[in-house]
Amino acid sequence: MSVTERVRQILSWYSSDNPGVQTNLARLLSHGTLGGTGKLVILPVDQGFEHGPARSFAPNPPGYDPDYHFQLAVDAGCNAYAAPLGFLEAGAAKFAGQVPTILKLNNSDSLAKMEPCSAVTGSPKDAVRLGCSAIGFTIYPGSSARNTMYEELRELILEAKSYGLPTVVWSYPRGSNLAKEGEQALDVTAYAAQIACQLGAHVVKVKPPKDVVYQDEAKKVFEKYKIPTATLADRVRHVVQSCFAGKRIVIFSGGEAKDTAAIMEEIRQLHTGGAFGSIMGRNAFQRPKNEALKLLADVMAVYRG
Repeated sequence: MSVTERVRQILSWYSSDNPGVQTNLARLLSHGTLGGTGKLVILPVDQGFEHGPARSFAPNPPGYDPDYHFQLAVDAGCNAYAAPLGFLEAGAAKFAGQVPTILKLNNSDSLAKMEPCSAVTGSPKDAVRLGCSAIGFTIYPGSSARNTMYEELRELILEAKSYGLPTVVWSYPRGSNLAKEGEQALDVTAYAAQIACQLGAHVVKVKPPKDVVYQDEAKKVFEKYKIPTATLADRVRHVVQSCFAGKRIVIFSGGEAKDTAAIMEEIRQLHTGGAFGSIMGRNAFQRPKNEALKLLADVMAVYRG
């Protein structure tokens, strides 16, 4: 595995980490179509746990089979494939060495309506056993249970580092005290990304921010310093800046399924704003495979510039 100058530059931002963590970060950044560019496109498939099997896989029934998602990530040239314990256990041996994997260590289901707090469903030891290149974990800033998640995450990051594994943090503002419009507000999204960085995330995943500034105190600052918010590229630029002036990798989720034109316009805006890439699940695996491969290839072409 050769390491490009861009990847070396990114690794220099993680100088406190041991060689194992840096090697696995390099592996994520050096694999697939975007390998060496400093950009990432990751296939995440945790929706079966999070939303249920029919909602996730009925639009494209081959997706009920865990092997399908491994193969899609391999064929598309994704940097990595992320999934909960069960899906990775089902295919890790068959696809060993073909694509870096990320074990999602906590998950929640949609069967009960309650304050968001995911259950820990895997361990760093599981990730090592399955040959993973990183662990993943979701936090919900804004939830009354956030401190529990923050403390769980810190312990898991320390354990993962001892095995040479970096951590990808899904940081999704959500909770009973946060209105729906606040969940993807620019100030809240940037705050959630900053929290993930402060907790020690190596890679941060957030949703594309909307043109809303939600917190009253933040509105005063945005107005005083004339922080641009009009375009998605403007808003992405602020989120990247909030991740230690761009010295932490921040990628953006694809979210709910939408048409191809809308996806590609969003990707162009993300790229213009300095995003390090995308983590795209439903918009990929819910399409017929040939369409998914075409979409992912087009997305990667944008990030290659």
